[in-house]
Amino acid sequence: MPYDSTSIVLNNIGKTFITSRGQVTALTDINVSIGDGEFFSIVGPSGCGKTTLLRILAGLDTASIGTVDVTITTGDRPVNSMVFQEQSVFPWLTVIDNVAYGLKLRGIPKKERYKIAEKYIRMIGLTKFAKAYPHQLSGGMKQRVSVARAFANNPEILLMDEPFGALDEQNRILLQQELLRIWELSKKTTVFITHSIDEALCLSDRIMIMTAHPGTVKSIVDVDLPRPRDIASIRTTLRYNELFQTIWLTLREEVLKVKELELADS
Repeated sequence: MPYDSTSIVLNNIGKTFITSRGQVTALTDINVSIGDGEFFSIVGPSGCGKTTLLRILAGLDTASIGTVDVTITTGDRPVNSMVFQEQSVFPWLTVIDNVAYGLKLRGIPKKERYKIAEKYIRMIGLTKFAKAYPHQLSGGMKQRVSVARAFANNPEILLMDEPFGALDEQNRILLQQELLRIWELSKKTTVFITHSIDEALCLSDRIMIMTAHPGTVKSIVDVDLPRPRDIASIRTTLRYNELFQTIWLTLREEVLKVKELELADS
């Protein structure tokens, strides 16, 4: 898919860990460019290094080899914000203070940061809970707060590590649709990790399929489903099913490799 400019360039990324058993290569030869405003998902078998790659993008870990280049459009906002699978809201802060937390760290005045936070709280449908504390919210509502906080901080790129993986199916669908709606308004460059082919197809412009350990790029699939998307509707289309089959047949080989290694080690 063509993009006006490139937001992220991963050049020859590799990652090696030193363990008690010796040197372990987690990632090797990752080369990919992600467009400005693109929703880019990563799928792969367990242990292929998806989260390690995202941590490198976030600056929480460093690559053993290679470079990560992120286009900075302005110096007055963070390079990235990350949404984790685990609920990462602060229990001692209200919803509005959780959403405004990154803005507070950046020194944004209280009145201004509350105005920004209220906008995203309204977008995720939690206006009535703005003064509530996390213990008063459901798991799905807490993840909505995490998503709102990430968007409110207005980063160059948004990083999401299986943010809906722990939710039940109903809440997962609701939050996927909410994320699509907010993303459509902001067109924030997003890198999203998931184990779900369905989730990747519903959300993404492109999907990178990774190989089994050590993880590298096996293929990249263009998701040519029209936007804006309604999740329930696109699942019924022929093109959705064609793409699902293409991705699964590619991914299946890698999943079977992992199973074979697990059996060999048992």
